[in-house]
Amino acid sequence: MRKACLEQVYQLAKKDDRVVFVGSDLGAGTLSHFREEMPDRFFMEGIAEANTVGMACGMAHEGKVVYVNTIQSFLTRRCYEQVLLDACMHNLNVRFIGNGGGLVYAPLGPTHWATEDISILRVIPNLTVLCPADAEEMNRLMPQTLDHQGPIFIRLAKGYDPIVTQETTFEFGKAYSYGEGEDVLLIGCGVMLGIMKDGADLLAESGIKAGILHLPTIKPLDSEAIISRARKARAVITLEENTILGGLGSAVSEILAESCLPNPLRLKRLGLADNFSTNYGSQLEHFAHNGLTAENIAKETRKLLK
Repeated sequence: MRKACLEQVYQLAKKDDRVVFVGSDLGAGTLSHFREEMPDRFFMEGIAEANTVGMACGMAHEGKVVYVNTIQSFLTRRCYEQVLLDACMHNLNVRFIGNGGGLVYAPLGPTHWATEDISILRVIPNLTVLCPADAEEMNRLMPQTLDHQGPIFIRLAKGYDPIVTQETTFEFGKAYSYGEGEDVLLIGCGVMLGIMKDGADLLAESGIKAGILHLPTIKPLDSEAIISRARKARAVITLEENTILGGLGSAVSEILAESCLPNPLRLKRLGLADNFSTNYGSQLEHFAHNGLTAENIAKETRKLLK
């Protein structure tokens, strides 16, 4: 996914001289062909993320479309004020690309985990927040970022993730359906799509029909799709690689609470626990510990439907 994203930045730069790339302490050789062909629009800063964002916003003030890339946890926590005040308050055309959303850097510990980024980013005015599922979806969304007005934040997954999407186009703010079952509606974003599909297959074995809504755009959310699909379902389960507090599940809950559905809705949010985990392991091991698995989707669905 990361490779596809950065290659798209290079392709956009070749067709539009407004495009500038700014990296912060990235690996040697990152976008070397960009640097060699367009050195006046390629910048590699050191471990100074806040300065990097400020510099990018200055260039955006001058009419550039600036793509900023570094580790997600540093780009959100360390640069939160700069993202909010320098980029979003002025509605600038800066595209933030965060490497390693969620638990991608699991073995490096909480300093490198981006486990609350969805929660803190979705409350910033003017900011569009994207969480694609795979490299193919990334290839579809990146061309749309060139002429979009305002700042965008793109949450990258691990890389070489399985291809699980099937669309041929991408639209900001649109939810995508992967099944119309009405026993339970599964709602998630990013790499949760693959887990939701596996969960739906597992439920189908016991005769439970699951619908799936994939939300690659976290903000703005497709409220209409969420409400219309939840209205038909007996239960709703949300999944996210983010803290259970204030993230996608909370956003969906807010939408459904205000929609005044005619019947009480059974809802369960699956995400990361509200604690500093003491467990060591891979991303998938942390998923299992937090119940972000197909098996737990089936288990929680049966509990809701009883």
